[in-house]
Amino acid sequence: MKKLFRSQKGFTLIEILLVVAAIAILAGIVIVAINPGKQLGDTRNAQRRSDVTTILNAAYQYSIDNNGVLPAGVTASSTEICAQGAADCTGVIDLSVLALNGKYLVGIPQDPQKVTVNGTGYFIFRDANGRLTVTAPLAEQAAVISVTR
Repeated sequence: MKKLFRSQKGFTLIEILLVVAAIAILAGIVIVAINPGKQLGDTRNAQRRSDVTTILNAAYQYSIDNNGVLPAGVTASSTEICAQGAADCTGVIDLSVLALNGKYLVGIPQDPQKVTVNGTGYFIFRDANGRLTVTAPLAEQAAVISVTR
């Protein structure tokens, strides 16, 4: 009977537990190193930077085509931009003229994590010198996303 048990090959429970523990430790290190939350935040911030620049470029192109006149509603106070197709643009700036017939924008960009129904999550204002600033206040990881021209 003893010869029968000695001839069988396999892993002991302790060996299997050690391998599982080693894999768990290595997986934990990899997950911390990759940090998916930070990677997703960086991706959303990159989208915000692109959107802010796109909105600003469209507003300036509109201004050039209209003898320096900016889209209606852009004021000296930072105000959220109205979402395309919103039911009500009260309290937000309606820049739908930029997306009319796809001339300047195909659609008004929206923040990846916008929180309001009628707003895009992006804000726009004109300073005393007539320069436009578009901001993304919902930026993550303490990033400041703002473009002025």
